[in-house]
Amino acid sequence: MSVFRKTALLLAFLAAAAWLLGYLSEAWVGWLLFAAALLWLLLSHLRPLAHLDAWSQAPFADPDLTGPGTWDGIFRRLYRHEKEVAQQISERDREIELLIAANQALIDGVVLLDAQDQIVFCNRTAEEQLGLCLATDRGLPVVNLVRVPEFMAYLAAGVFTTPLELTLERGQPRMLAVHILPYAGARRLMQIRDVTQANRLERMRRDFVANVSHELRTPLTVLSGFLETLQEIEFSPEERARYLGLMAEQAERMGNIVQDLLTLSSIESAPPPSSQVVDMGHMLDRLQRDAQALSGGRHEIASESSGQGNLYGAESELLSAFANLVANAVRYTPAGGKIVLEWRVDAGGAEFAVRDSGPGIAPEHISRLTERFYRVDRSRSREAGGTGLGLAIVKHALNRHQARLAIASEPGRGSRFVAIFPRSRVVS
Repeated sequence: MSVFRKTALLLAFLAAAAWLLGYLSEAWVGWLLFAAALLWLLLSHLRPLAHLDAWSQAPFADPDLTGPGTWDGIFRRLYRHEKEVAQQISERDREIELLIAANQALIDGVVLLDAQDQIVFCNRTAEEQLGLCLATDRGLPVVNLVRVPEFMAYLAAGVFTTPLELTLERGQPRMLAVHILPYAGARRLMQIRDVTQANRLERMRRDFVANVSHELRTPLTVLSGFLETLQEIEFSPEERARYLGLMAEQAERMGNIVQDLLTLSSIESAPPPSSQVVDMGHMLDRLQRDAQALSGGRHEIASESSGQGNLYGAESELLSAFANLVANAVRYTPAGGKIVLEWRVDAGGAEFAVRDSGPGIAPEHISRLTERFYRVDRSRSREAGGTGLGLAIVKHALNRHQARLAIASEPGRGSRFVAIFPRSRVVS
């Protein structure tokens, strides 16, 4: 029974009692007693009413919220209700925190816009991509902060079937793909993906296919020309032999290109290199003999060693990398020049280097030497028999062994190509 019903029954009982007393005695005595009882009843409810009024101004799950009689039941129900509400709010806040944390962990940028394209929320990735700061930019129109004409026109057009690609010049140039998704009526969600690396890889793939096609087309064109000539014109045995020799050179060049491509592909797709011990003394002797055979006595070939130690790694990959450095030195060093193979071990790690007295390389070319098919002098490279893939093979093989390639060269003073290995790859 509610407190109001109980009070009404009590008042009815008091009124009846007052009437009965008034009937049996003087009327004023009964009504005086009724007024006194009514005053007592009202006063007994003032304290819990004041307590309820104070609590209602700042409601919370207060275990001290108690009262006499029926009030205690009311206060207990209020306490349970506030406790449940507080628990629901706490759970909802925890879910919101998890959603925000998940958004912050995304590698894509996320910006939430209201119906007026004002920023409601953005994650850290979007802040870094677009130069935003949620603490100061919340509530500002996004077009006031990302002032790129293409973006402003894209947002104003309202046609978001295809993403917008933006090039931003903040620091290093970056390519961003912006997807805008309408949600919750007129609100919009911006998803921003950094496609700089993907675009660079796609451009490299296109360049690679174009370079491979070009490199193979050249010897194929020469072979086709020789074949047509031999079919249509009669040559002496000596001339025929010369043409066949040139054709064999072009066929060998195509074979070398294909072999280097296969080597590069196998290195890139192979599992991490093994940790077998590579005997560097034996490898140095082998590389020196191969250099002498390739040189045919046209160069002075020497080797130098300092410190003791071998390498952990895949011997076939390291041999391929070192052999490419040696072959390049022999190819591009003029006859009479000197080539030195160096192996050094110290407390910081180890170095394998090839030093030559060749023509050297201009500084503007050095940073691009490890690109596939990049040549400083295309005509000289083809004459020397290079495929343009040797240093790319070297770079990938060294990267798989936590090593790096350093190049020091000066026109007219020769070059030095150094494979630098960390201490963890050296067998003490």
